[in-house]
Amino acid sequence: MVSVSRKESASPRTPPHSNELEQALLSCCVLDGGQDSVPLCIQRHITEDSFYYPAHRVLFAEIHGVYQGGTPLDETVLVDSLGAKGKLTAAGGALYIGQICSRVDTYAYLSHYIARVRDYELLRRVIAVSQSLIVRAFENQEEVPQFLAEAEEKIFEISKDLLQREICHVEVPMQQNVQTIQMISKNNGTLPGVETGFIDLDRITSGLHPGEMVVVAARPSMGKTSLALNIAENVVLPGKGKKAVPTLFFSLEMGADQLAMRLLCGRAGIAADRLRTPSRFPEGWEEAILRAEKEFRSAPLWIDDSSNLTILEMRARARRLHSRNNLGFIVIDYLQLIAGTDGRAPREQQISEISRGVKAMAKELGVPVVVLSQLNRESEKENRRPRLSDLRESGAIEQDADVVLLLTRAKDVPEDEELRAVDMASGDWGRQQFPIERELLVAKQRNGQTGVITLLFDRGLTKYKNYAIGPKDDCGGPQKCGDSVGRKNGVKI
Repeated sequence: MVSVSRKESASPRTPPHSNELEQALLSCCVLDGGQDSVPLCIQRHITEDSFYYPAHRVLFAEIHGVYQGGTPLDETVLVDSLGAKGKLTAAGGALYIGQICSRVDTYAYLSHYIARVRDYELLRRVIAVSQSLIVRAFENQEEVPQFLAEAEEKIFEISKDLLQREICHVEVPMQQNVQTIQMISKNNGTLPGVETGFIDLDRITSGLHPGEMVVVAARPSMGKTSLALNIAENVVLPGKGKKAVPTLFFSLEMGADQLAMRLLCGRAGIAADRLRTPSRFPEGWEEAILRAEKEFRSAPLWIDDSSNLTILEMRARARRLHSRNNLGFIVIDYLQLIAGTDGRAPREQQISEISRGVKAMAKELGVPVVVLSQLNRESEKENRRPRLSDLRESGAIEQDADVVLLLTRAKDVPEDEELRAVDMASGDWGRQQFPIERELLVAKQRNGQTGVITLLFDRGLTKYKNYAIGPKDDCGGPQKCGDSVGRKNGVKI
């Protein structure tokens, strides 16, 4: 916390403060023996640094110390305690303390005094931070993007202190939950969170909720990015009367043009590899591509493909976009590619910092943040399903995440069968005749059940679909289709 006194300030102007308000607040603390006033000051984040005058800082620190010691507080006790510690002179002397203690005769306005003293403290912190930033800017010895990100972070920390939530009675969240349940009932069971478009996943999670950190982890080439893109597509192009949710996609691995191509081809239903060879262009390709492009043209989707971003820079960029477009969903691809703020720190420590930063971003903006992550090789070596302990590089990811989804091959579909399915892919639009089964393990859910979800992955379109039952000739596979023709009990709890 930044503190500023008259001597510490480099500004020729006097920082904001009020001697009368500080005296009144201290007087209230002594007036009621500190029994109600000091706990309220602590709850409202009043500390000795909240006071401008050095003498008042010493006084409040002593008042707080006496309260913690359990000794009843009055003027005599305060003077005696300060004298015993040799701090009486620093506190202004016995006469000055007497003047302060007689400053008010009621603590009815205590909340007002606390609020105003707190306001002045925050303004002084803004001034101190601004002066520090001005000095650093003149020195010009830092990378500008990093400097701007840290500057924004420091200012935001001050505003966050102002909005600190207080202890509330259980009645308040109870009423909020009743209202949520009533809303679901009125909307015919509409999920309260952001719906992913994958029926079984939404059923288990009730959608992805504001403030949640959702980790999607898998081994390389398992389709993490494809799944994240498919969810983003379902969120920004929801259809069926549902509103589109403004979405930000951080892509640290692939360029925006590559992601856009995937989205375009997947929406048009054309395998991207067919568009690389003019002779293989399917009939009607142009109409399908233009139709898909028109849909995405008005979609509230933003892609940031900057590489080597730190979590501070990502939060700053998300914060700015959120202020203009009220984001409702964020995707990060992927966690291990985020740069640490201190390159000298051990990588595990950096990952822990990044993980905490992702969770903080979700809470700060009030949106679900899906972050992709890698798994280590242990599950492959041991030929088993992955588990939480397989998250790569740090246990902090497991700890910070609200939901962890592990993407893996279906247990009864070996890798060579997947490759054989790809070799047999053919037909109009370049679609595979045999979509590959993939399992999405809900390995952790802080507020719900866990389970295993079956999805179908079309490698030609790099697209995941709901597991459903349909006529054999619709999909060419053994009664498996990505279209919602019917439903299978695809969740194994």
